[in-house]
Amino acid sequence: MKTDDPARSFLQERGCPDDVVRRGLRGLVEAWERTVREVRAGYSLGLDDYLNDMDGRQLIEDLFHTVPAARTPTLAGRVREADALLRQLLQPARECLWGAEAAAAHAWTPEKEWWYFQRPKKAGPELMTELLADDSRKPRTR
Repeated sequence: MKTDDPARSFLQERGCPDDVVRRGLRGLVEAWERTVREVRAGYSLGLDDYLNDMDGRQLIEDLFHTVPAARTPTLAGRVREADALLRQLLQPARECLWGAEAAAAHAWTPEKEWWYFQRPKKAGPELMTELLADDSRKPRTR
């Protein structure tokens, strides 16, 4: 899929699936808002899905920094609003959800990439079981 949109080109270069590239930044923001609603409801999926959703937030961050023109006031405001709500629904995790090795490799910090260092206060049984088991099996591979 060839595109002249710098945001979509960025997503394509990152190896994102065609549907993510096609929906672009707006689609990532919509997915992030949906994730926040799911966490508020008691995230019912497992850890792999949760990490995938957090990776979506990382893509938004990377895109905002790499393609500044894509960061419109409207989209940036929607992300800030979703982030503020999500922060209320999370609690600190023992370490990066991807593991300390991944955090070091990507230079992620709890202050900047906070979405990787917190977990839902209210999680469904599958995610809660995996989070508790994962705490004892670190590290994960990304």
